[in-house]
Amino acid sequence: MAMRQTPLTCSGHTRPVVDLAFSGITAYGYFLISACKDGKPMLRQGDTGDWIGTFLGHKGAVWGATLNADATKAATAAADFTAKVWDAVSGDEVLTLAHKHIVKTVSFTQDSACLLTGGNDKLLRMYDLNSPEAAPQEMAGHSSAIKKALWCNSDRQILSASEDKTVRLWDRSSMEEVKTLTFDTSVSSMEYVADGEIVVITYGKTIGFYNALSLELIKTVEAPAPINSASLHPDKDFIVAGGEDFKLYKFDYSTKEELESYKGHFGPVHCVRFSPDGELYASGSEDGTLRLWQTAVGKTYGLWKCVLPERKFGVNADSIAIFHVLCTVHKLLRQHNTLLLCSTPKLE
Repeated sequence: MAMRQTPLTCSGHTRPVVDLAFSGITAYGYFLISACKDGKPMLRQGDTGDWIGTFLGHKGAVWGATLNADATKAATAAADFTAKVWDAVSGDEVLTLAHKHIVKTVSFTQDSACLLTGGNDKLLRMYDLNSPEAAPQEMAGHSSAIKKALWCNSDRQILSASEDKTVRLWDRSSMEEVKTLTFDTSVSSMEYVADGEIVVITYGKTIGFYNALSLELIKTVEAPAPINSASLHPDKDFIVAGGEDFKLYKFDYSTKEELESYKGHFGPVHCVRFSPDGELYASGSEDGTLRLWQTAVGKTYGLWKCVLPERKFGVNADSIAIFHVLCTVHKLLRQHNTLLLCSTPKLE
């Protein structure tokens, strides 16, 4: 008997959740940030979904959000023509970077010294966070809005995906375009996997895997429905993807076989990402919620508690199930009384 996937639902947002990102693994665990059209990005404990705080200051929809590796800084991109940098420990706004149009994407370098932005003005901008008063370096070439921009190759190169149906690779030192991939339809998402230099690109029903240094195609996986986002497991065992049919799909990376599919959201899935330890994946949806899903269903991890039937009491495991999974779903009091990192009045 197959064990049932029981996701944890993270409430709090009031509009569609359009982007999410995990930090690296720190001494305090790992963390999750979400971008939402309600203009209030939220920080959560990554393995449980427990709410930590809300970054207050944007005056429009937030389209992109990210954390640096040690979860000490956050960055957000918004429709109020700004990108903001935050102290993720105190919740304070550190820096506001004015743009000429809607900002869609933000990305830190590995040392957190530089921030990359992109958006509807079609330009990539690199800000030196140690000299915030200095004008950013700019790279032009896209003919439509930039949806995602990421550092790659130890921050020596940049990947950008645009509504002009292209993904472009740029050299940071020369600020020149190195190579361009052109698709028949608009790219819906892009993920960079540093271990292996792989870039995951979704377009239509296709999940494409490319070498991040050469943009040579490695393989493609076809999904049953249009896909908005996909993520590769840190060990490269699995792929998870979500899209327009409200479902989450899990595929075997080697064989491309569909292993699981679940409908937990009540709207299209806009974003999905594996946690840095690979034990779960998070999804954000048009329904305004984040959900956390187990990679290995039935394993004791985070708030999921697994109880094995005891044969010594005469329980027939084959007749009732191999495992009976007891999942402790959200504890609202715990969420709102435990502020793991942020404690300033600015955090809700």
